[in-house]
Amino acid sequence: MNALWAVGLLAVASLCLPACDRELEVQQAYNFSLETMPVQKDLRRGETAEIRCSLKRAGRFAGARYTLRYFQSEGKGMLRLDKGVALKPNDRYPLVREEFRLYYTSQSADRQTIDVYIEDNFSKVQQLTFTFNNKKAE
Repeated sequence: MNALWAVGLLAVASLCLPACDRELEVQQAYNFSLETMPVQKDLRRGETAEIRCSLKRAGRFAGARYTLRYFQSEGKGMLRLDKGVALKPNDRYPLVREEFRLYYTSQSADRQTIDVYIEDNFSKVQQLTFTFNNKKAE
C-alpha cells in the first residue's frame, strides 16, 4: 500500500513540476473605456461644442501609451484638443493626460458626424460617435 501511495505521489509531482515556470508573468494590456459628459446635439455654423473626455483604465501598466484619431463621415468641421491643436482626420495624436477636452467647431449647415478613436499600444480600440444637427435660427 505504501509503495502504491509513493508511486501515486511521484506521478502527481511529475505532472505538476513541468507546469512550474520561474518566469514572472506581468500583465501589460488592460481594458479601457472613454467616457464623456453629455454633448450638445445642435450647432450653428461657426459654433463650438465642448466634449469632456475621461479615459478609464481597468489596470495600470507603465508602458501603456494611448493615441487619439478621428474621422468625419458627414458634414464639415474642425476638431481641436484642449491645448488648441487642430487635429487632422486619421492622424494619430498621443494622449498625455487621462482627463482632456475636445472642441468641435461646425463649418457647415448640414448634419455632421465624427467618430473618435482611442487606441493603446496593444491594439485595443474604443470608438465614440458624435452627431451634430444644424441649429435652426429662431
